[in-house]
Amino acid sequence: MKMRIEKDSMGELNVPESALYGAQTQRAINNFPVSGEPLPEAFIRALILIKAAAARANETLKCITSEQSQAIQSACEVLLSDTNLMTHFPVDVYQTGSGTSTNMNANEVIATMASRHCDTPISPNDHVNFGQSSNDVIPSAIHVSASIELTGHLIPALSHLKAVIEEKGDTLKGYTKTGRTHLMDAMPVRFDQTFHAWAAQLGDNLDNLQYIETKITRLAQGGTAVGTGINAHPEFAALFAKELSYLTKVTFTPGENFFALIGSQDTAVALSGQLKAVAVTYMKIANDLRWMNSGPLAGLGEITLQALQPGSSIMPGKVNPVIPEAAAMVAAQVIGNDAAITIGGQAGNFELNVMLPMIAKNLLSSIKLLANSGQLLADSAIATLTINEDKLNEALHRNPILVTALNPIIGYAKAAEIAKKAYKEGRPVVDVAEENTDLSREELLALLDPAKLTHGGL
Repeated sequence: MKMRIEKDSMGELNVPESALYGAQTQRAINNFPVSGEPLPEAFIRALILIKAAAARANETLKCITSEQSQAIQSACEVLLSDTNLMTHFPVDVYQTGSGTSTNMNANEVIATMASRHCDTPISPNDHVNFGQSSNDVIPSAIHVSASIELTGHLIPALSHLKAVIEEKGDTLKGYTKTGRTHLMDAMPVRFDQTFHAWAAQLGDNLDNLQYIETKITRLAQGGTAVGTGINAHPEFAALFAKELSYLTKVTFTPGENFFALIGSQDTAVALSGQLKAVAVTYMKIANDLRWMNSGPLAGLGEITLQALQPGSSIMPGKVNPVIPEAAAMVAAQVIGNDAAITIGGQAGNFELNVMLPMIAKNLLSSIKLLANSGQLLADSAIATLTINEDKLNEALHRNPILVTALNPIIGYAKAAEIAKKAYKEGRPVVDVAEENTDLSREELLALLDPAKLTHGGL
């Protein structure tokens, strides 16, 4: 590889001749050969948008020239349209806790490209980074990228999943199944009741995410190094937020307290906690689907999920519930990501949190995983499943727990006696109740009708 010599405040070092980045990025590449994984593309794109918005604001405030601003903006536009964008941003996630290396990576790449369109060289620090610090840029990039991914991907995916579940549930209102508590037979429920319960969980998750999204749009930008705003124009924060809102079509505002937004990551932790709640909902839906699909002969076999691929390399004809399994693994990973983010949030030492890159990586990973798997659950599991009515009815009318409906008439003790006898003899509860009560068969059939029992009441 051909190399060139670059200089920074620590001296000279070799940088690949074709690289757009400079010395500080190369030092980070050399210093952090940890995971081989850069920060997510969504984060890098947010970072570039921040640099473009800063250039627009600084031009208006006459902190940089119009020529410098236009060159920086042009470089940002080119980068955002580059299909090989991430080749310019190789710095490992596990780097300096402030994310300074990634901030300087962006500054250097943008400065190199901008200098090609400017009569005088564009400085990474003095022009691209003017009025900024890694300490307010990186927390802002966490919020900006999370907000864009939430509004653009996760919230639409959750809304779609909720809508598909509700629509499917409405078509299944005529099907009644054995309810289960503790995985044991319980009173009957309708399929639409099960599906609308899932939809209600998702609705609560959406409400909570949309509330937190109003918090995530408040930015640290303008606080610079420690929250005081040193070296930034007094009007920079407000104008920057206005320019970024224009570029992203998302309404961002300056944070009420820069010290809190730089020294802590409480909002990111809160968002991660809600993402964990979504993961728990996914796990519930996935496990219910897997149980209902189990069999087809030795399990519950109440539904059949769409067959998507062979299920075994040795057992011909086997088909597995692969989409719910994928969703369950996503849920486990998101819960793990939340644990890491929670610990990262505790790393707010005095005026700066020093686990920012890890928080950014895990937060965006959780959003992406939940958005993608939610779409799959909707389209490849919920929408396409079918009901096995014969299997439902096989267990439904033999369920001794139906005797619960007789409690107000014959009392709990007598009902328990009938249920136990029905279990022991393997007989329908209506037959045993007819022999052991004064109620006629017609009365019993009406009282023990599983479909009627799904409506509750006396």
